[in-house]
Amino acid sequence: QEVYMSYKQKSVVISLASHILVLAYFGIKLNQFYKAGPLVPNQVFRLWGVIIILMILVNIIGNIIANIVSSAIQMAKTNEVEEFVEDERDKVIELKSSRIAYIINSICVGLAMLTFVLGQPALLMFNLLILSGILSGIFEDVFQLVMYRRGY
Repeated sequence: QEVYMSYKQKSVVISLASHILVLAYFGIKLNQFYKAGPLVPNQVFRLWGVIIILMILVNIIGNIIANIVSSAIQMAKTNEVEEFVEDERDKVIELKSSRIAYIINSICVGLAMLTFVLGQPALLMFNLLILSGILSGIFEDVFQLVMYRRGY
């Protein structure tokens, strides 16, 4: 039995992969910074800019490549163009997963603020804020995939 993935599901998988890749890069770079000694603000600020640009570029380029490859395969198999349709179910799943992402992000932001209140450096708090954005994106994508697999 062939497993069919809609355009939206493919997009979510690409988004999840890009979030995981950016999280890995962020973790590796922060680990290198911590091993080198105290955090240097200029390095950390540059890293934040790179992370934001990577999140956007990897997601966009990944989706473009996936759509081109998927459309080419579909065209080769059936000689038909793949339709990119979003229905009410897709919108409901997206809204539910956005709610989960906002809840997770809010909790993580609260914990990040707590580190500052407890006397930790401000750079740690801001790194946790960036991390919370990435993690909430991962949870949003995973929740969407679970909802699609359940058939909601």
